Amino acid sequence: MQALRTIGALTGREMLKFVRDRSRVLGALAQPLALWVLLGLGFQNTFRPPGGVGESYVSFLFPGILALVLLFTAIFSTISIVEERTSGFLQAVMVAPTPRTALVFGTVLGGTLLATVQALLFLGALPLIDLSPGGSGIAMVAAICLNTGLAFTALGVAIAWRMDTTRGFHAVMNLFLLPLWFLSGAMFPVEGAAPVLQWLVWGNPVSYAVSGLRHGLHGFATETATLAGPAVCLAVTGGFAILMIGLAVWQVRQPFFET
Repeated sequence: MQALRTIGALTGREMLKFVRDRSRVLGALAQPLALWVLLGLGFQNTFRPPGGVGESYVSFLFPGILALVLLFTAIFSTISIVEERTSGFLQAVMVAPTPRTALVFGTVLGGTLLATVQALLFLGALPLIDLSPGGSGIAMVAAICLNTGLAFTALGVAIAWRMDTTRGFHAVMNLFLLPLWFLSGAMFPVEGAAPVLQWLVWGNPVSYAVSGLRHGLHGFATETATLAGPAVCLAVTGGFAILMIGLAVWQVRQPFFET
């Protein structure tokens, strides 16, 4: 019960911090929206997705931008771990009579909920591109969002736990995030890429998140610009989430100083 109370308190704290920071709320939605509009309108007359996926490049790009919202929100929500080490809050939590695993799950659950809510709010732009996924499509999108949010929030916890400064955290995270997103098939179909890039896309777990989102938004019958079927996308993203949570738990349970 003590662990459950800790998880609930840390999750609620993450949500409360986000809601109270109005600039963070605005930037979380405005930045991906601006990127989607600029890239989509800029390339729509020079790039056409094969197989008629959507009616325009703007429609093709939408699942990729949704994945970008998930990745950045999930990982950068864990930057508070670095800040709270210097403020003393993290030390207070660690000496409390609760397992460190509760700290991991509370932080991961809070970041996942933030990422999922922001991604689902971004779906409000669907009428602009004439997409109307049904109930099963929305359920697929929500499941992929939860799996991806869990995976990358846990990855953020594992990396932030050993970071001393927020500058170093930003540098390491950008090293992970940008290549993963660019090599996910978010901006271009895998079929037209060079063979070496195709192998990288196939081995990238974010590719299956983008494909799963594309299934949910464009219809489960679509096969173009997707790596695998909906079940495989759910399995890969879910398995990657379990792996990253295990990594975060292992990292947090290690001592800071070797004796």
